[in-house]
Amino acid sequence: MKTLFINLFVAMLLVSCKNETNSMTDKAEETTNLSLQGTWELVGFYNYVDNKVVDSFDTNEGYRQVKMYTPTKVMWSKHVPTDSTEWFGYGSYNIKDKHLIEVLDYGSKMMKKIIQEKKEFIYELDLEKNRFSQIELDEDGNRIYSENYKRIE
Repeated sequence: MKTLFINLFVAMLLVSCKNETNSMTDKAEETTNLSLQGTWELVGFYNYVDNKVVDSFDTNEGYRQVKMYTPTKVMWSKHVPTDSTEWFGYGSYNIKDKHLIEVLDYGSKMMKKIIQEKKEFIYELDLEKNRFSQIELDEDGNRIYSENYKRIE
C-alpha cells in the first residue's frame, strides 16, 4: 500500500511538472508569434520621467488615430476635430531588437514637411496580442512618452 501511494505521488508530480513546462512553452511561443499586422486605434498616452510612467491620459473625444500594418507596410491617419489640418503617413516598417522602425515615404501636407527633415522614426516597442505601445526615446535611450494602441481588427 505504501509503494502504491509513493508511485501515485511521483506520477502526479511528474504530470504537474510536465503541465508547467507546457504552460511555459505556450507562453514563449505566444510571445514570439506576436505581430503588428492588422488595424490598431490609439487609445491613450503615457509620459515618463526616469523611465517610469508619471502621467497617463486618454485621447480627447472625437480624436481618432488609426494605424494599419501589412507584413511590410504601415499607414496611419489622424483626425483631430478641432484642427482642419490633415494628418496621414505611409511607408515601410520593421521590428528589430524590440524596436519599431518606421520609414515614411510620403504623407499629408504637414507630414511631408516633417518627412523632409526626418524619414525614419524609431520607437521602443511593447507588443502584446491585442495592444501595443510605441515609446519615444531621447538621445540617451530614456523613455519620454508613448502612444498606446488597441487592436481593432
